[in-house]
Amino acid sequence: MSKEINWQPNNLENGVLKLQPLTPDDFEALYACASDPLIWEQHPVPDRYRREVFRHYFDSALESNGAFLILNKVSGKIIGCTRFYDYQPGNSAIVIGYTFFTREYWGGPYNRLSKELLIDYAFQFVENVYFYIGAGNIRSQRATAKLGAIRVKDVYSEGMSPQLLHFEYRIQKNEWIG
Repeated sequence: MSKEINWQPNNLENGVLKLQPLTPDDFEALYACASDPLIWEQHPVPDRYRREVFRHYFDSALESNGAFLILNKVSGKIIGCTRFYDYQPGNSAIVIGYTFFTREYWGGPYNRLSKELLIDYAFQFVENVYFYIGAGNIRSQRATAKLGAIRVKDVYSEGMSPQLLHFEYRIQKNEWIG
């Protein structure tokens, strides 16, 4: 019998960050972080800073059963959000994405540290971790490449009109040096 994987564990943390499972009660606090238009300027949904647009992001994060608040471990302050999604047991794969940070936490170690926590956890269960990044999101493309992810193909978003170009990046377990 196969064991169900918990893609939203309570114990993902390091000396700097804690990833805390997202709950419905987190909307206001997370929206306060996400309401800065500059956070979203390179994203495929550049108006995600608007409350009604962010509500869709938040609700889909809850539905994923793999979303986390990113907390500064020292201050306890919410500094962003990230998630696991699209688990593919047949392909031994999971996707990490929908990540954002408040601008105060751009450019430092925070993206890498949060992704390392997620990748290390994922590689206990899968052989491949994927990232889908909008073609115009240069910041995220650079950050993902710094993790050692390789751009493997171009894909168009499903369910969005118009369809938007994304780049698919992959890290394989046997190549992960974390």
